[in-house]
Amino acid sequence: MDSVHDAYCIAIRPADLAILPSSSNVDVLVIGAGPTGLGAAKRLNHINGPSWLILDSNDKAGGLASTDVTPEGFLYDVGGHVIFSHYKYFDDCIDEALPKEDDWYTHQRISYVRYKELWVPYPFQNNISMLPKEDQVKCMEGLIDAAMECRVANTKPKDFDEWILRMCGEGLADAFMRPYNYKVWAVPTTKMQCQWLGERVAAPDVKTVVKNVILNKTAGGWGPNATFRFPARDGTGGIWIAVSDTLPEEKKRYGKKGEVTKVDAKSKIVTLSDGTTICYGNLVNTMAVDHLVEKMGDEELISLSKGLYYSSTHVIGVGVRGERPERIGDKCWLYFPEDNCPFYRATIFSNYSPYNQPQADVKLPTLYLADGTKASSDEAKEGPYWSIMLEVSQSTMKPVDEENLLKDCIQGLINTDMIKPRDEIVSTYHRKFDHGYPTPALEREGVLKQLLPKLQDMGIHSRGRFGSWRYEVGNQDHSFMLGVEAVDNIVNGAVELTLNYPDFVNSRQNTERRLAQTFNFASSPVPVAANGTAKEIPSRDRASSKVSVSANGGHSRKSSKQVK
Repeated sequence: MDSVHDAYCIAIRPADLAILPSSSNVDVLVIGAGPTGLGAAKRLNHINGPSWLILDSNDKAGGLASTDVTPEGFLYDVGGHVIFSHYKYFDDCIDEALPKEDDWYTHQRISYVRYKELWVPYPFQNNISMLPKEDQVKCMEGLIDAAMECRVANTKPKDFDEWILRMCGEGLADAFMRPYNYKVWAVPTTKMQCQWLGERVAAPDVKTVVKNVILNKTAGGWGPNATFRFPARDGTGGIWIAVSDTLPEEKKRYGKKGEVTKVDAKSKIVTLSDGTTICYGNLVNTMAVDHLVEKMGDEELISLSKGLYYSSTHVIGVGVRGERPERIGDKCWLYFPEDNCPFYRATIFSNYSPYNQPQADVKLPTLYLADGTKASSDEAKEGPYWSIMLEVSQSTMKPVDEENLLKDCIQGLINTDMIKPRDEIVSTYHRKFDHGYPTPALEREGVLKQLLPKLQDMGIHSRGRFGSWRYEVGNQDHSFMLGVEAVDNIVNGAVELTLNYPDFVNSRQNTERRLAQTFNFASSPVPVAANGTAKEIPSRDRASSKVSVSANGGHSRKSSKQVK
């Protein structure tokens, strides 16, 4: 880019952006076409006010909610994703993208914890009635001690481990909470804060637990995902491709031509891998915030971002020939706190949709038997088939033998009676995601309370699972609405409830926004009610002046640290 163009972009006023070519100048630029970026783009398209463009370095939309397909035809999501929602606007957008009844399957969650060769209903801490008697006693003693201590405690728990002890007691902590959470987060519970918990972790009701132990009953149905939806075809990634398809093609730039190489926040210019430069008024960034500040080259923010921690996630898929075993049944996802397998969670992915695996008449050869021995024949044979998706965490505090991980996972499936040694493996899958979980470490809030406002002062709304680094609002519905609410904040200063008040949005049905609402940027703004009449959103001129704050974005790998 020459110096004349440089100076022109620096001096440009947002109100002037509309007179420049839309391909290189926009009011709002969105980086990333995962759920958060698509939420922002969907809202911008709905409002139909500020000019906008969405970028993604991948050829298809989805981000961390994508789906891969093996050569044999087995589908695997990027980790365990299902659709449940706290927001009507999210529901509207998803239903618009996949409107037909046969686009979806609805499931009741059937979930268990594997413990001492037993399947204990989820959540474990509410179902100690299913444990061996000695373990029941230990857990009950701990619960009673914890309840008594809670009555006199006058301080908040200092970390996640202390929260576990106060809520569950020592018995449950040692049996499940500590080992399971270490396997998930790849960091000890003593190094995690507890403000993120909310609806993520069930606090046991001592009276109910005691009653269930005496009556030998189980408790279930806890949590927002007790009922969930899953797309019939194309996995979770198919949802986001369908949402992306509702957006104008000319406002999407995916693939190599959408890859961001540099963000100049001062000049408000993004440079792409093909040399294209885009001037913007505001930036909604959804790439990992540690990558963003590297792209910006801002040493202060890079240093600040090093206080953020994350773990990597390995997704392992195993396709098996044969009818789904009775012992597996209609289970959805399963938890594994013990050390007899590397994975912390297994999803029976073939139970979500019959199209998540090849149809029974497809002929596939056996790769090998589960115990590693060679199959008796290389001949391709028909199915039926079923599949399991596994998740394994990794950090410097929890190393993984990556080279042998697939083999170790298959042995773990045998150890936990998920598959038998002579089962025929017809397909395998292994993919590592460097940024898997944003760790709610003790240092997190101290970093985010500085980093996110500093970016916002530059006109950058960094949002999403790793864009704003808050796991407690990292589900698909939350992530989508982080993008929606960022746009509303840019356009009319609306409060971002999901980012700032997660407990509030998680405790209610959020019905204020609906896709049927209309907006008028051509004349004076009109208020909007929940019934779908118009709302106070600025006119085009007012939107341009509001969109004038400087902004930026970026991407790199070395800025934050893996948990140490």
